[in-house]
Amino acid sequence: MEATVSNFHYGAVTPVAAFLMAWLGAALGLRCTTRAIRRGTNRIGWLALGAVSIGCGIWTMHFIAMAGFTIDGMSMKYDSGITVLSLLVAIAVVAVGVFLVGFRGTGTAVLTTAGVFTGLGVAAMHYLGMAAMHTPGGLRYSYPTVGLSILIAVVAATAALWAAMSVHGLRASFAASLIMGVAVTGMHYTGMAAVEVPFDNHGAVTQSSAGMISFLLVMVTGPLAALVMSAVIVMFDGDVILGPDEQDRLKAS
Repeated sequence: MEATVSNFHYGAVTPVAAFLMAWLGAALGLRCTTRAIRRGTNRIGWLALGAVSIGCGIWTMHFIAMAGFTIDGMSMKYDSGITVLSLLVAIAVVAVGVFLVGFRGTGTAVLTTAGVFTGLGVAAMHYLGMAAMHTPGGLRYSYPTVGLSILIAVVAATAALWAAMSVHGLRASFAASLIMGVAVTGMHYTGMAAVEVPFDNHGAVTQSSAGMISFLLVMVTGPLAALVMSAVIVMFDGDVILGPDEQDRLKAS
């Protein structure tokens, strides 16, 4: 017997907020990566900031979206250690992809390797985050849907890394980050569609969503602070906000 599962307990609030986090992280990360590649000064620092921004954006998206996840008749709680580990995985694997394209260029082999590795890492973050969640009945997955979610993650990661190397203008970068935000959020909800929860009437307990949401709010505080700090750094760097082409046009006008 399967429990009733919902990913939209609060309607559109959590999906929209989750998308905004994915978009913000992608927007900051793409601009930082583009700046590092085009200017070359302090490349390691800007690539690291880009990786942290994208990784924190993806991770925050996941757990904000999880605030809208409910299982009728069951309680849920998270393992804080595995939850933090999923954040570190998200940042680390994005860093590998960003540093690969940042120092090796966008050759087909490099871009494919970086995209596959980063996409698999994003998927690993998602399913690690799910592994941190404990329910009385445990979780099962539909493997074809899991495979689809991983494919979406790989395509999204590859497209994002390509955009970081190829998209230079602010408006184009904004559009690329919107697409990445949609893709990453879509990967999350595709992965959630794969979830099946066995239900045992005798072992059911009343769900306490307030405690879970409080835990998630505490956990996302650090990554949100990192995104705010990244945004402040980006705002005070003209190369990141406008890019060299836009700055040259302003100087000439």
